[in-house]
Amino acid sequence: MNKSLVALAISLAVPGAATAADDFGMKVQHYLKAHANQYFGIVSPLDASESVTVPRVPTQSASNLIKLAPGLHAKIVTRKSAQNSDMMAFWPSDIKPTHIVTCIEADNSAVVQGQPKLNPSVQTVNLATGEVKTILRGMTGCDGIRRTPWNTIVATEETDDGGLYEILNPLATTEQTLVARGASATTDNAGNPVTGQVEYRGAVGKLAWEGLDLNEKGVVYYGDEERPGTGGADNDGGSLFKFVPAVLWNGTPVINLSQSPLVAGNIYAYQASCQARTSSSFPQFGQGCEIGEGAWVKVDPSNLRTSAYANSATGFYRPEDGHFDPMYMGAGIKFCWTNTGNNSGSNHGEVACLIDTLPEGTGEKTGTDNTKNSFGLTYLANSAESKGYAVAVANRAVEGDADLNQPDNLAFQPVTGNMYVIEDNPFGDVWACLPDGGDRDIKTDGCVKILSVRDSSAEPTGFAFTGDGKTAYVHIQHSGDTACVAGTDCTNNDDYATDDLIKITGFKIKKHHH
Repeated sequence: MNKSLVALAISLAVPGAATAADDFGMKVQHYLKAHANQYFGIVSPLDASESVTVPRVPTQSASNLIKLAPGLHAKIVTRKSAQNSDMMAFWPSDIKPTHIVTCIEADNSAVVQGQPKLNPSVQTVNLATGEVKTILRGMTGCDGIRRTPWNTIVATEETDDGGLYEILNPLATTEQTLVARGASATTDNAGNPVTGQVEYRGAVGKLAWEGLDLNEKGVVYYGDEERPGTGGADNDGGSLFKFVPAVLWNGTPVINLSQSPLVAGNIYAYQASCQARTSSSFPQFGQGCEIGEGAWVKVDPSNLRTSAYANSATGFYRPEDGHFDPMYMGAGIKFCWTNTGNNSGSNHGEVACLIDTLPEGTGEKTGTDNTKNSFGLTYLANSAESKGYAVAVANRAVEGDADLNQPDNLAFQPVTGNMYVIEDNPFGDVWACLPDGGDRDIKTDGCVKILSVRDSSAEPTGFAFTGDGKTAYVHIQHSGDTACVAGTDCTNNDDYATDDLIKITGFKIKKHHH
């Protein structure tokens, strides 16, 4: 924490506060609220979540749908996004997007029973006009979606045998339907075969996908959205994975999906160790080892969950969204992800971050030189590397509590590096969290509430910032729509129920230094 913040917090008077005058933590909390403009670019944070439901009905404005921190402004982009709209990717760039490409977390049943048209899986939204187009059908539970460094779209399924599908150009792809899940073949809305626009990427494996991120070489980081004890009382929670392409992307434009680095590669799961990488006992894994230095262990892509368990990969409580920290300046990457937890059981959830200094390295020994691994680095005797392990370091960044809990989606604000944490809750909130500063701990320096959903049947999803950090977009997902009948502005679109997409402006960019 900034030293001046601490000094001011110590001396700060809190008139009328219900806490003891010597409660240092409350002084810091009140100081952060009083200086929200300096640290978060807003007038002040919200004091409390919404508590009285405002149902989704026709002719609403954005202020009917969300409660916003003073200084922020919202408007509805469209009320025609498919119901269960989730994560989003900007197209063609984060800086000047014209569209968002959205995952729809629906099953792959028919929209109308007995008819061939399936529920929407991936849609585009024109940010200027609000026009919504369905570009792909036939997935189950489309959730995580990203624009790749080579400018394709990857969309993933949140189901136990979920896959990843790569789309060459979302604006040139319209009304395609997968012939079968887990395959690349698609047809148009007349049933004619279509080639070249969509490819299933079996090399990255099957699991319950949520968030993911891809570096400039095509290395993918992602988690398995699985809770501990599912399928058996002693079963581990979801693991964290890394896919390393067989051929790293070298910057050559991808004009054909066969050129994508996602065609082939190997997968590794993170295995936290209770010993240092230099120890002869590394890796020492098991219950209680969740953070710190850990090994990347190779796993079988045909059944990632089973293989991760068999190889003693670390399990977490429902890993969900995940992104690289854009402000990280060290070697390699810093990948942060949410572990949702279960607030009813007082497991409030958390955000954890992993630093992998050599993303493309696997740690496997190569050739006949027993002193070097795939990094081309010489081992230390008895080190992790000498045993063929690559090493990454994970630690907690945000710990949930009775108010900030069950984190689901995650976003980083460009320029400031503030982390936005989106809850999976009735009256779900969005929190803004400072980066860690120069203080002793390695966690956020503080969080404030900036948004609360007014409809208890809905939740905020897909929160994302444009490249300048001044504008954000969010879906209000799965509201009860009993009043949105035919002829209203929130009625069905594409023969399917709808959600609202909201644009939020008013963020003042403040470059705070830590």
